[in-house]
Amino acid sequence: MKRRTFIAGLAAAAASVRRTRAQPAKLPVIGFLHPGTPESGSLIPNALREGLRDAGYVVDETIKVEERWARGRPEILPQLVQELIQLRVALLIPTARPSIEAARAATRDLPLIANDLESDPVASGYVESLAHPGGNLTGVFLDAPSLCGKWLQQILDVKPDASRIAVLWDTTTGVYQFNAIKTAAQARSIEIVAMDFKDNAGLEAALDLGLKQRPQAAILLGSPLIRQGGARIAEILSSQGIPGISQFRTFPDGGGLMSYGPDLVHLYRRLGPYVAQILHGARPADLPIERPTKFEFVVNLKAAKALGVTVPGPLLANVDEVIE
Repeated sequence: MKRRTFIAGLAAAAASVRRTRAQPAKLPVIGFLHPGTPESGSLIPNALREGLRDAGYVVDETIKVEERWARGRPEILPQLVQELIQLRVALLIPTARPSIEAARAATRDLPLIANDLESDPVASGYVESLAHPGGNLTGVFLDAPSLCGKWLQQILDVKPDASRIAVLWDTTTGVYQFNAIKTAAQARSIEIVAMDFKDNAGLEAALDLGLKQRPQAAILLGSPLIRQGGARIAEILSSQGIPGISQFRTFPDGGGLMSYGPDLVHLYRRLGPYVAQILHGARPADLPIERPTKFEFVVNLKAAKALGVTVPGPLLANVDEVIE
């Protein structure tokens, strides 16, 4: 009897081992948070997947990505963060300041790998320093003031007589960029017309109100909503004969004049190594903040002709891509 009991116990143990071996290992889950709208064949999730692949992870095979998009309604970002936290994600990737603010308000423990082209992480209180973040946040942040000055110079190269320039500004991104462009404009005695908005619903109204003040050119500050609205913004500015420059190539691709800014594919791929390091035990506090290193300058010469402006040769010499 005891022998039969012992053999039965061995069989049950062996069956338990087989079941354990048959169960697939639980995949790590990371959360992605964005204030905009998911796009067909979206550049951003695809670039993030490429970055994860570069770091040794294959989405849906060795890692899972849970995406949450606010669809131009930043007020729902806190709710979306809570959804991701309840899924027990290993880390969060918030894009742009409103997503970062929502994530930081929800947790100071969960690792945050931020991608933000609109804020100073030190001045905003997100990190102690670029080299030693010191908290639960790290990632990629743009040096906005240097870029704002470059946009101003580039649009003045095309429109040297401009004395009043409209600035399209998503207020949810904070004042960092806006203050930088104001400072650059004041140094040249140029009047700024602020076209401020906070969500998709207010974007066109801001453009309409600002363009009534008859600016001679426009600068589109960084914002995920401005990137995604690039073609529509280009259409509105073109209808008024206003040359403009954006951080994002969606603007010249959609019929606007110029864009100069970070290569977003390269930027999102850079997030992959951060994910790998944190999943292998590194702390955000010890991972230095990166700056974008790859930029692209795109000019739409067809738009220039329609707007009646000339892109000077020295400026064209620095262009990465010309749309004709």
